[in-house]
Order: sequence, then C-alpha cells, then structure tokens
Amino acid sequence: MDDEERWSSDEGVKKDPRTIARKYQLDLCRKAMEENVIIYLGTGCGKTHIAVLLMYELGHLIRKPSSNICVFLAPTVPLVRQVLVMTPQILLHNLRHCFIRMELIALLIFDECHHAQAHTRHPYAQIMKEFYETNSTKRPRIFGMTASPIIGKGRSNQLNYTKCINSLENLLDAKVYSVDDNLELESVIASPDVKIFFYGPVVHSESTLISIYCKKLDCTSLLRENISDSTERSKKMKLLWRMHDNLIFCLKYIGLYGAILALKILSNSEESKLPQSNTDESGNHDNLTDQFLEKAASILDFSIFDDESSSDSLSLDAFEEPFCSQKLSLLIGILSTYRLKENAKCIIFVKRIIVARALACILKSLKSLEFWKCDFLVGFHSGLRNMSRSKMNAIVEKFSTGKVNLLVATNVAEEGLDIQTCCLVIRFDLPQTVASFIQSRGRARMQKSEFIFLLERGNTQDEKLLGDFMSGEHVMNKEIVCRSSDAAFDNLDEAIYKVDRTGASISTACSVSLLHGYCAKLPRDKYFTPSPRFFFIDDTDGTICRLILPPNAPLRQVDSLPCASKDEAKRAACLNACIELHKRGALSDFLLPGFSNTKKNESTTHSSESEYNEDENLREELYEMLVPTVLKGPLPYFEEKIKLYFYYIRFIPAPDDRKYHAFGLFLKAPLPKEAEAMEVDLHLARGRIVKSGFVNCGIVTFGKEEISLAQNFQEMFLKIILDRSEYFNDTVALGEVNASLSSTFYLLLPVREQRYGENRTIDWITVKRCLSSPAFEQHASYGRGLMGRNTLNLFNRQENVSDILNSLIFVPHNQLFYFVDCLLPETNAYSRKGSGDTSYTQHFKSKFGVQLAFPEQPLLKVKPLFFLRNLLHNRIQEITAEARELEEYFVELPPELCTLKIVGFSKDIGSSLSLLPSLMHRLENLLVAIELKEVLSASFSEASGIRADIILEALTTERCMERFSLERFEVLGDAFLKYVVGRHSFLSFDGLDEGQLTKKRSSLVNNSHLCELAIRSNLQVYIRDESFEPSQYFPFGRPCTKICNVDTESTVHPRNVEDGTDFIDVKCTRSHRWLYRKTIADAVEALVGAFLVESGFRAAIAFLQLIGIQGDFKVPDVYRVLEGSKINMSLNEIVNIKALEESLDYTFKHRGLLLQAFIHPSYSKHSGGCYQKLEFLGDAVLEYLMTSYLYSVYPDLKPGQITDLRSIAVNNNSFAFIAVKWGFQRYLIKDSKGLTDAVAKFEKLVRASNLQKVLQEESNCPKVLGDLVESYIGAMLLDTGFNLREVWKVMVALLEPILRFNCLSINPVRELRELCQQKNFGLRLPPPVKEDRSYLVKVEIDIGDEHLTSSAINHNSKAGRRVAAQIALAKLKDLGYKHKHKSLEEILRSTRKKEPELIGFNEDPLETRNSDGDTISLEKLVVQETNMTSFRLDHPNAAILSLDNKSALEEQPSFLATMLLAKIDGTRSQNISQNEKDFMQYFGNKRATESDDQGSRDDIESKKSAKSRLLEICAANYWSPPLFKCCKEEGPCHLKGFTFKVTMQIEGVTCTVLECFSESMPRKKAAEMKAAEGALCVNRQDYLLHHVENLEDFTQKPLSLESFQRLTKATEGASVQLARSNRVIPSYYSLTLKLTFSFLSQTFDYLSKASLSKFLQQSRVPLLITKNILKESLNIRFQKS
Repeated sequence: MDDEERWSSDEGVKKDPRTIARKYQLDLCRKAMEENVIIYLGTGCGKTHIAVLLMYELGHLIRKPSSNICVFLAPTVPLVRQVLVMTPQILLHNLRHCFIRMELIALLIFDECHHAQAHTRHPYAQIMKEFYETNSTKRPRIFGMTASPIIGKGRSNQLNYTKCINSLENLLDAKVYSVDDNLELESVIASPDVKIFFYGPVVHSESTLISIYCKKLDCTSLLRENISDSTERSKKMKLLWRMHDNLIFCLKYIGLYGAILALKILSNSEESKLPQSNTDESGNHDNLTDQFLEKAASILDFSIFDDESSSDSLSLDAFEEPFCSQKLSLLIGILSTYRLKENAKCIIFVKRIIVARALACILKSLKSLEFWKCDFLVGFHSGLRNMSRSKMNAIVEKFSTGKVNLLVATNVAEEGLDIQTCCLVIRFDLPQTVASFIQSRGRARMQKSEFIFLLERGNTQDEKLLGDFMSGEHVMNKEIVCRSSDAAFDNLDEAIYKVDRTGASISTACSVSLLHGYCAKLPRDKYFTPSPRFFFIDDTDGTICRLILPPNAPLRQVDSLPCASKDEAKRAACLNACIELHKRGALSDFLLPGFSNTKKNESTTHSSESEYNEDENLREELYEMLVPTVLKGPLPYFEEKIKLYFYYIRFIPAPDDRKYHAFGLFLKAPLPKEAEAMEVDLHLARGRIVKSGFVNCGIVTFGKEEISLAQNFQEMFLKIILDRSEYFNDTVALGEVNASLSSTFYLLLPVREQRYGENRTIDWITVKRCLSSPAFEQHASYGRGLMGRNTLNLFNRQENVSDILNSLIFVPHNQLFYFVDCLLPETNAYSRKGSGDTSYTQHFKSKFGVQLAFPEQPLLKVKPLFFLRNLLHNRIQEITAEARELEEYFVELPPELCTLKIVGFSKDIGSSLSLLPSLMHRLENLLVAIELKEVLSASFSEASGIRADIILEALTTERCMERFSLERFEVLGDAFLKYVVGRHSFLSFDGLDEGQLTKKRSSLVNNSHLCELAIRSNLQVYIRDESFEPSQYFPFGRPCTKICNVDTESTVHPRNVEDGTDFIDVKCTRSHRWLYRKTIADAVEALVGAFLVESGFRAAIAFLQLIGIQGDFKVPDVYRVLEGSKINMSLNEIVNIKALEESLDYTFKHRGLLLQAFIHPSYSKHSGGCYQKLEFLGDAVLEYLMTSYLYSVYPDLKPGQITDLRSIAVNNNSFAFIAVKWGFQRYLIKDSKGLTDAVAKFEKLVRASNLQKVLQEESNCPKVLGDLVESYIGAMLLDTGFNLREVWKVMVALLEPILRFNCLSINPVRELRELCQQKNFGLRLPPPVKEDRSYLVKVEIDIGDEHLTSSAINHNSKAGRRVAAQIALAKLKDLGYKHKHKSLEEILRSTRKKEPELIGFNEDPLETRNSDGDTISLEKLVVQETNMTSFRLDHPNAAILSLDNKSALEEQPSFLATMLLAKIDGTRSQNISQNEKDFMQYFGNKRATESDDQGSRDDIESKKSAKSRLLEICAANYWSPPLFKCCKEEGPCHLKGFTFKVTMQIEGVTCTVLECFSESMPRKKAAEMKAAEGALCVNRQDYLLHHVENLEDFTQKPLSLESFQRLTKATEGASVQLARSNRVIPSYYSLTLKLTFSFLSQTFDYLSKASLSKFLQQSRVPLLITKNILKESLNIRFQKS
C-alpha cells in the first residue's frame, strides 16, 4: 500500500477502513462480498486495502463466539511480514495433516494469486484442488489479488493468456475483475517511461578471449580423474556444473573481473586475496569443489596478472574488455547520468544471485559512482552464504530511509517486499514472464520515473521477447474484459491417500517431500546420511520408478506402476511408500514422521508422546493420603459397651538398663497378620535401641465410662508430650475435644503386666490416679489428706510425699517439667552442688534470683520431661559400649520451686510415651502398604507373594529419614521398566526406526507418564514422603485443627513462592500432602523393583499391565522378526560367522540375526536392514543385566553409587573397548572409508593403551563399535527366545574386562561441581569458543579472592570440557583441596561383595528352532482349531472360513492359511490357547509383497460369467460386493502374467472373509474370472452338499474316512498363493492338510498310531512336507485335549 493509504487513529477509537478507501476499492469490495473474485490491479493500486475492507465487512463471520477464521495467504515470507498472516505452504501443511480444516475458514485471501494454476503444483493450486469443495455449504469466501493473472516463462500467445485466466478462475472458483475507469487509477499511480538501451553486439567467436577461458574452465576431466563410480560422478557433476555455469555467466555478461569476484564468493572468502594454487605433490584433495576453484583461480589469475602486476593495483575506472563487459559499461554509464538527480533511488534486477553479489561489489568500488550507496538483495533460501531474514529486512529498511539508494536485486524484490518507490528501475537481465515484467515495472511508481532494459544489439530473440511482454499486457487486459475462448489448462491428476480417523491426507504432489522428510529424521551418524534413492525402469506402458529406502527404514523397496514420466513415477512410488509407512506405524495418523497413540499395539490408553519438562516433574501437587482402615476414625457409635482388639506393646531395650511401663494398643478392627508380626527398632540417643512389637491379647470390652476415662487419659498425655504449654496454667480442661474431627481412632493405655497366670489388663488404677490430679478441674481428691511429717512445701501448697513421688511436676521459674524419681533425704539446699563450693541456695540465688524459703527440705531427684523426637530415622551409631551404658540424666530440685501437676505420671510411663508416637507412625505406614498389597493381590495373584514390609520400602522416600528407602528398588525397577517396554516396543512397532523406538519408550517410561498412570491407579495415596514430625502427630484425643474442604483447601494449603518455596506443608483433617510428580514416578519404579526382587518378572510385568504399561509381548511378533532376519543370509559369504560364534561360545539358531547385528547403515548393497534396532534392544537389556549385576554383587552400595558404576560400565567407550578386545570390528559390514579409518585408528589406540586411557579418549571413539556390543546382545536375546539366563552368561564373559572396575573414571565435570559445592567455590563454565576446526573450552573457579582458570582445545566441545575439568581438578588437588567423602575406589575396596545374580528372571523362554528346510515330526505338530461362524452361499450349511474380520484382512493380506473348510455352528466355538492363536495370526497373515497395487476393473460381459454369478450370490445374501485385486504381476513386458485375488465379506453372527486366488493368466480379465470361479466352487452342488453324508454331524462326531476323502477330492482344481516363497501350489494340498487335521483333531482319541499312519496313506495326504510350507500353512502339532 502507498503511504497515503495508511491511516492512524488514537487508541481506543475503532478504525474504519472505508473512510480512506477510494471509489474503485469500494466497488471491488462490494463485488467480493457477493461472490468469489480475483482482483487484477497493478502494483501500488491498493489491492491489500480492498482485502482489509472485505475482512471488515465480513467480520461478523469470524468474530467470537464463532470458531471460524480468516486466512491471508502470501506466497513468500517477506509478504507475510508485510501482512503478518501465513504462507500457503504453511496452510497446506496444516490442512494436509489436519491441524486446520477448510470448513473453519470463512474468508481465504490469496495475495499474488496468479500462482494458482491447475497445471502446476504450487501450494495455492494444491490448497484448492485438494481441500476446496465447490458443492460444500461450508466453503470459504475466496478473494484473490494479482498484478498479472498470467504465469509462465517466455512469450505467450493470446490462447495461452486465455487459458491462464480461465484456469485461474476455474481453480479459485472466482471471477477476475479490474477497474473499469482507468482515469482514477492513472491519477493515483504514475506509469514509468519504458526505455531500451542497446550495447554490443557481442562477438561470440571461439577465438575470443572469453571463449578461450570457457574452454579452460571445463570441469569434466576433473571428475573423470577422481571419481570412477558413474553414480557418484553424476552427483558431483551437478554441483560442479552449477559453479562452472555461474563463473561462465559472470565472465560473459560482467567481464573477467566479475568472474574473479564470483570466484571469491564461491570460495567463501570475499575479502581475501585470490587463492593461489597450492596442490601438493600427489595432487590428492578430499574436496573436488576446492580443486575446481583452485584450477579456476589459477586460470583467471594468470590471465589477468601475466605482467606480474598485483590485483590490488587494478584501476576499476579504466578497465575495459575483457575485464569489463559492454553490458556492464552501459550500466555504469546510465547510473552516471542519474547521479545529479536529488533523492534518486534505483533498483537493478538480475536473474542470478552470484551476479547480484558481484555486480554490487563492483558498483560500490567505482569512484565515478560514489553518489550511489549500493547493496544487494537476495532471498534467504538462496545458498551462496544466503541472506538471513533479518539482514534482508535491514537492507529494505536502509533503502526506505535513504542510507542505501541503489539495490542490485533478484526477483525477490519484484513482489512481496514493502520497498519504497523508485525513480529508476533497470533490468540488467530480461524478465522471464509477463508477471515479472509488470511487477518489476511497478517498482518505478514515482512521477517521471523510468523503466530501462539493457539489450544486446542485433539479438532479435531478446527484442521479440520484450516486445511480446509489452504487447501482452494489452492482450491480457482485453481478454479479461471479453474472453475469446473457453480453453483452459488440464488439471494435474493427483492420487490422494486419506486417513479416516484424523482426516489427514497425502497426495502425489507432496509425497516426495514427505518421504524425504521421513528419511531426514531417520537415525544418522557422521558416516551415514539416510536418503532415498530412485531408479527408473522403462516399460512398454511407461516408466516405473523403483524407490530404495535406507537400511534403517522399515521397508527397503517400493515400485510404482508404469507412468507417463519419470516425475510422475517418482511421485507415485513415494506415495506408495508413504502409505506403507503409515500402515506400519512409521508415519503417524497425521501422516508425519513418528508414531500414533491410536495404533492397535499401543501399550496404554494414554501416551505422553510429547517431550516432558523436568521442571514439571519437580513441581509439587497436593494429594490426599490414605488413612489405614484399621486405624480410621472416628469412634463408632455404641449404646452401652464396645469391643476393642487389644494388642500388648512389647519393649525390649538394648542395653537392658531402662524401665518402660507396659502399654497396650486398642483398635476397633484386628491388625493384619503382617502388621501384628511387625518388629521395629526405635533409635534413641547415643546409639541406644528399643526393640518393639505387638502381642495379640484378644478382645476387651469397654463401657461408656471406661471409654471416657481412656479418652481423657490419652488426651492428657498427648497434651503433656506435645502441647505442654497448656499445663503452664493452674488447671487444664479435658474431654472437650470434638472426637468426630479425628481421622484416626485407637487408644494407647497403660496395662498391668501378666502375673501369676493372670492375663494382661488395663491399668485403670494408674489411669484414674493421673486423671484425679490437681491440674484437672474435674479431680476430687488425689490423696488421703496431709500426713504430717510426710509432706513437703511446694511452690503453691503443701503436698504428701507419696503423691509427689513418681509424678510430674512443673517449675515455674524456668517453665520446665520433670518426673520425680525419689526424695534425697540426706541432701538439702545447704548442700554443695556437685563438686564445687557453691550450695544449692547460692546457686538458685545467683542464677535465677530465687531466695529459698525452706532450704532445710530434702531435695527431689528429678528427670527432665523429654521432647518428643522421631525415633525411626537412622541415627549415627556409637561404636563404644560405654556410650550405650550412660546413666540416665537426673537433676536435683528444691521442692518449694515445684508445683505438682500429674499424680502417678512416672518416668517409666514417660519413657514409654516417648516411644509410642514413632511406633504408631511406623504401624500406620505398614498398614498402608498392606492395604496396597491387598488391592494389588485382587488384581493379579503374583502380588500375594511379596511381603508388606518390602512394599513399604518401595513406598518410602529418602525424605522420611528412615533406615530404608525406595531408591535401591527404584534403580532396579527403572532398568527393568526400560527393558520390558523397550522389548515390547521393538516387537510391537515394527515400522518404527531406532530413534522413534527410543522416543516411544521414553514417552512410556518418563516420569510425567508414570506419574499420570500412578494417579490414575490412585497409587499416590500410599506413598510415604515425609519424616515423622511429632508436632504433626494427630491421633484420637488430639484432633487436627486445620479443617480442610473444597472451600478452604486453597487457604489451608497455599502456594508461597515469594520466599523461594513452592508450598507450605500443613497437615489437615483430610491428610493432604504435597508430592513431587517425580516422587510418584519414582515410587512406581520402586514397586516394579520390589516385585522383581520378591516375585520375579511375572509379578513385575503383571503390576505394569495393571497400571497401564504393556510389558509382555506376542509370540507371533517374535517369529516375525526371526523369519525376517533370513533376508540377511545373503551376506553369509562376507562374514566368517563360525569364527564369531566360537569366540563367544554361542551358536546362533538364526544366523541372519547375527549378520544383522554387524551391518552398519552405510552398507546398502543388500535388501535387509541394519543393526540399529537390535542396538536399541541390546541397550535396554544390557542396562538391566548390568543393574542386576551391581545390585546383587554390591548389596550395601547406595543407589547413586550403583548408578555411577553402571555409567562407567554401560557407555559407548567401555563397549567400544570391549568390541575391539573381542575383535568385533573385524566382522563389521560397512561401506564408508571414513568409518574404516576411524575404527582402525581406535583399534590401534586400544592395542597400545590400557582401559583408562581408552575411556579418556572419548572423542576418538567411533560410536559404531559400542553399538556392535549392544546389537550383538540384542540379536542373541532374540535368538534365545528371550532367555536372559543365556544372555547373562555371555554378558558376564563379554564384559569381564570392565566388570573388574579397575578404572573408575567418573565424569570430571560432575566431580568438579561436587567439589566446588563442598568447598563453596565459585564455578563458571563459559560457552566453548570455536577456533578453526576445534573448540577452546575454559573452566573458571573462584577460591576466595584467587581466580583459577583451566583450558583445553579439542575438536569435540564436550570432550574438551571434560579435559579442562580434569586439569582444574588436578590444580585443586595440588592446592590441597579434596573431596570430604570417600572416592568410589575406596568404597568398592571396603564394601561387602557377593556372587553376581540375575534378579527376578522367571519367564519361560520361547522355542526358537531353526527352520532351514528340515522336516518336522508328527509329535511336534500343533492342531489349529478355529472358531466357526454360520453363513450361506446357496445352502445354509456350506461355509468357508478365512480371517476373523475384515480389519485383519486390510492390515495383513493373507495367503495359504486363509482357506479353512468347515461346517459353521453359530452356537458353538472351539477354544484354542492364545499363543497358538497369535502364532497362527502371524503365519496366516504374513504380507505377500511390499508393492501390491490395485488392479484395474474390467466391465463384465453381458452373459452371466463367473464374476456375474458371484455378484448375484452376494446380492441375494445382502453381502458387500466381492473385491477383485491384482496381487501379482510377473514375467517380461511382452509375456506378462497376472494373478488375481477375490475377497468376499460374508455376514453372519460374525464377519467372515473368504479369499480365492487365480492362476497366473496373460490377461487381467481372465485372471479375474479364474478367481471368481474359485469362489464359486464352494457353491457347486457336488461340493459339500453331496460329498458329506450328514453335515450336521460334521461338528458333532468324527468324520468318516469316506466323507473325508470326498471332501478333499472336491478341492482339486483351484490354487492358492504361497506368499513367502512366491510359489503357487494346488489348493488340494492346502485344503487336504486343513481337512486332515480338522478331522484328526476330532478323532484323535479313537485312533492308535498304526491306524493314524494307515489313515494318512489312504487319504492321499503327502507325508514329505517341508517345515517351511507347514509353518506357512498351519504349524500343527498333535496333542490330546
């Protein structure tokens, strides 16, 4: 838009674009509101403002609450910047992958809409062709804008203009409109004067200097000398010819100096001097482009500076031909004449980027053009050190402000960019199209501006082209007003594949780019870049494209049908490949590289596929914790009496020199057996331990009064041990607590010990005596009155000595409580205190200012009231016995300083009460674990075999500060989880590559997903994540005061982020706790580890399946992989397999797996795969095996130490060392010289160094060597049928050198961080600085005022960081700074060590016999039984059974096993084991070929052919019509053979599918008829109806031999396809086998072995059937029911 079209207004004022619109803009907007239109106006005429007007007028369609949107499309990113919406490619991408739907777009605006032509595949055209439906009621309003509706290079005639306009209108479903009155336009937009300047003519003789240079710069000889491979030569040829062409073009049209500048640009060194020839003696160079540029430099440099002058002395103002072309001289002259014009701006349009850059450099250097401030403008996808978006925008901004007034630009400046109008536009190169002519002219919109063309004199072709452009605009305008023809371009037919579930689609237009995008995301390394390869085969019907995918793709070869051109064949092959990749799961349901969570093998109902955020896992969330049912409150209502379960609490101190009053626990429900048997060590100060437990004492009956006494007693002691400040007052109220607020109910009461055969009973005497104390209002008399001499004067009254002893007193002056132990009759206040000279009287006077009134009274020996502590955490143990036997701590107090609080509350009671809260906390936690065990046991029986204390350990985090935690279990469970999920993903997602499998596994085992699954299973309520805090102990009698409900939850549990904490942890009435999401995930992994240790794999997998993670696998998937590995046997001659097997003492049953384990993806000269997926599987199993090894060998190591050891053993460097030690590199199959050199270099390092040196040389270690170890283990795991015991043996032997742990090299960066944290040093790790081809890495440490810097240089930045950290550690060590903790070496030397053990493995390995053509014995055959379903063809009892449902057919086309003949009984089904079903599903549904194509459909003849009769049968039975498909094409082009398959969907109780195959026929129609005849054979009268004596008896009793023979005879004459071997065998054998074993399965109990042998001979069943055929037909073994 022009400046005058922009408007502004104050904020808050609604902008109305109509106020500044011109009349023609309003007129065109009104037309656009009525119908779809294409606005044809010149550049600068305000087309964008008309679009704004239209959006304003149709705003009601897109304003909220409507979900519709408006999309403004601009063909290039600079245009999007101007209007800020999106490019068509972005919209097309979102439409194809169904992220945006066309029906949601209310208004669709196409800027520069002339690109939308039906015969092109421009994104504009594809949007309309693929997604715009003219008959849809929800189609968007279309508004197109263009300055020229014509597209196409070169000149065009009137018919071509007509076709372009008609095609544009047809495709956009719109009409082209322009302005009727040109006067208004002419008053707004000025038209430039068009001028033509001639140069030359240019002499094109071969004897000219330019022609000589061109010959010398030929690059073909360079290619022949260096590259012998023709394919590789053609690749290099394209690059070199492109460079050669650029140099020649600059040489011809700019001159020799322009060619030199172009050479500098191509060498990426504009400022440097021209490169001199520096070829070494051998003449060998790695880069052919460098050789070519050096050759060109030597030619051009020698020619210019033959007189030994320097290039710097060349005068740019004086050079002439050949240094400067005539065309350049003319341009310089034109620019010189405009230097006198004020504020002049000019744009020079060129075709090539190299010309723009070279020309701008020359013009900037000319002194005569100093007035012009020159720069160049090219696209940001243009290569040649392409221009970034920011730089492009900066140049445009400079041009607008006048800092730059001369732009040398490519066609990027023709449209889209908001460039200021110019007074001069020069076409250095002619425009290619009419649109380019009109748009570049539109840049000259100033008054009296000029539009100049530079033409070679005498070049009639260029003159004619320019003339056509100038006259074509008039013809185009005339055609818009009055069309001379209805002709239009033909549409490009596009095949489209659509995913029904999502609506995503792909067509041949985008199939190539999608396939390249898929290959680009395949795993790669520095020696292998995955990319598709295309080969073209000429056929009589057209060109066939053969697509070869990389070895790590799930399929290797796809062929297209014959097509008219190579491009169409290529697109068709790519589309077929994309369809197959989607079916195999390599493309998601949105047709993007990746996986879908809706596939049939999805492990869970929800999958966290997105990358999870660690910050999210560290976020804490509020969860309600479980209160055990046994302890759950409140007290139930009762009339008079209630029965409670009584458990005596046993205390056994160690050493046994303390007394504890007996207590009992009283519950409303019995404790579970495991809780009753619980034993807890309570850890006191100075290493003392009290062993505690429970003894079941039966049931005790309480009355209401007794319950009241018990409640008051419990309330009393809870207040004294937890809320003692209430006892500062003279009296304390009891019995006022609201018992209904308690979340738990249990009573802790003193009991009387068992004496003289009496049972333990509640010590009601002590209870009542304590409750009758003076501290409580309801007390009566706690004594029998004062007893003369046996009284003492206390602080507030005189008390009996008998009441004071063994009671609780309070000292007001220091507000402390004490237990009175005894009276010291021989000690009073005048006695000396301790060993000093100070008396007690003096002491209390001087320290507390207390003057004793009764100093002659004997002192009291008292023990301070304890402060309740957590006795469960792991205190540091004292090693001396003396520390354990320290006497109790007592002090002496004058009685007059004390007040009596609780009578009879002795220190022995206090000692017991100090233990009870910790004991009850542990009991509560154990009861939670028991409840979880019960829940799990109800879901899977294996859970009953695990101990509750083990479950509790798996639920207890380190924050609980107990002597156990979940961390060791978590380490084991994490490794197992990765193994089983990796195994399942490997087998279930055949279409995923290694990278996708890794992402898939990560999406299932990451913390975020595990947390979600745990919450869904409500596991979070069982987790114990807080240490016992006495102040948060709220049993019955001390209810929680924080009442929490929906309304108060946010107030009770606020998030406080101001002080740096995420939450405030407060216990509430609903037992809410804050839990990290990662903690929940850790608990899941720990539970897996607990099940592993206690109950093995089966229990762990059952637990995973319960929470939603599929850890098991299907047997057919294993056999599929084993069978598929045979394709690698073609490489058997390349590798000495026997030597490899002997070295590791394991012989592979399926050697194709072993070969695959050593194939690097760079080797593509075979039809098989590579080792990457086996590496994925091996990595998973090795991590678990290594974790199991460390877990069992070092039982005392902490989890972090196990992880450190595992990281030392399980890493690429260690495995690479192992690979070389065992000679794996000798068997590596590769096709990369760089990889060969890297492996040889590392092998030399290993042979010459020790392991420690190798581990430090990480940057020199080829990753492929470590991958070989993992892939070998993965291959062995499959070959053994997942027998981990076999793999364990090999793993221990294979990794023996690193399992000795002689070199414990922890990451030095981590070690440095830990040391700096310990010493409080400042540590900085600046970003690496790239220098040449290496990185300079620094480590900076601040030690007080001292600054320490270490640096290293390495070509790998991470390796350099480690070296720098190692240097820094050495410097710190020299300064005397070391770790406080023991090193890993010291820990391993001192820790306990056991024999290694494979933990938990209790799975039954699969039998994986080799199947290389051996015959199979009858004893090993399996009977395949089939569920039958009734249907009718012409007779209700006739039936053929194939697959169970249509979906299975669509996913995996079947072959031999799809034809089973039987009587169908809808009310009866025969059972079969799941493994046998899975096995048959694989062998019965194996794919025939990767390139099956839909055959053509011929019209049926008028007579009733077999196909017609088949159609009639389907119609009579209301079945879907039969589907005919060409499943195989064979033979040379002049002798083609076609095999057809007919598929019938037979509706009955369930859906049954029948398949029949034809013989190979020379015509497709004949093959169709043969297939139809095969289907009709089941309907013949002499088939089942007459050959079976009694069809009803077919399933009720054994078949007679005669009936069986009639059945088998009736099957002769048809044929079926054996897919794997591509052979066709008579259906007689197939059906005979099936009928035979169907018969035998019913008659087995009646036949002896002799009669069985006789029967097989009589029934004509061939006895010599190879194992391969048998597997692919049924896989049968006989067994009794």
